[in-house]
Amino acid sequence: MDGESTPPVATYKRDALFLSLAGIFLTSLVLGNVIGTTKFVTIFSVELSDWMLAIVPELIRDNSIYTMSVPVGVIAYPFTFLATDLLSELYGRKKAQLVVWVGFCMNVFMLFLMTVNHWLPSTAGVSGGVQLFEGVYEFMIGNTIASMIAYLVAQTVDVRLFHFWKDLTDGEHLWLRNNASTTVSQLVDSTAILSILYFAGNLGQDVDTIGKLVILILNSYLFKFFFALFDTPLCYLGVKIFREYEEDPSGNSLYE
Repeated sequence: MDGESTPPVATYKRDALFLSLAGIFLTSLVLGNVIGTTKFVTIFSVELSDWMLAIVPELIRDNSIYTMSVPVGVIAYPFTFLATDLLSELYGRKKAQLVVWVGFCMNVFMLFLMTVNHWLPSTAGVSGGVQLFEGVYEFMIGNTIASMIAYLVAQTVDVRLFHFWKDLTDGEHLWLRNNASTTVSQLVDSTAILSILYFAGNLGQDVDTIGKLVILILNSYLFKFFFALFDTPLCYLGVKIFREYEEDPSGNSLYE
């Protein structure tokens, strides 16, 4: 129509971008909760030099060897922060917070579906992995509940800190709000979820002291911290590529 001020294609692409970012967020979130702490993987091991031994606490190293071991769920989780940062920058705090709440509800929905399938009787002679399903279900319940609590707190902190720094700098210095919000919120998340799992007895039997719990928290946080640094250029790139479709109600734009 002649009176339309916004080309339909721009609206469509803006909606497609929002759905894509929300999809990345939800997929990473649900996958991270399903696989959770079912497996810990070694990212790398390194022998520390003498000068590094002086600054790396004994608690997180074995003599001169430092090994970064993290739960597989952690590898998926940092993508949720990249997605919410892009959503916050391009669509504003309310829409980013909306996706956070949708993610929380999707976890409840996943628990509901898994519980229904757990209650329904197995068809004898047809089911090919009943024990596998029951094992995943039993382990997933504790992981998901712990993750939901930690996630809701951490993601809310991330979104609010992001916009606190954005308002404070009048929409400038994306690197500052991106790193400041993500690094703090990921520390909150790592501490909360692993502490809940520890006290619920849902970690490995070798994790039997607060000291060992602290090692897991530090390793998980360090992984997320370095990912946050890598996340910054990705966030800048995403904003630069998709700035044409931004929809920021606050009026703070990097490109005017």
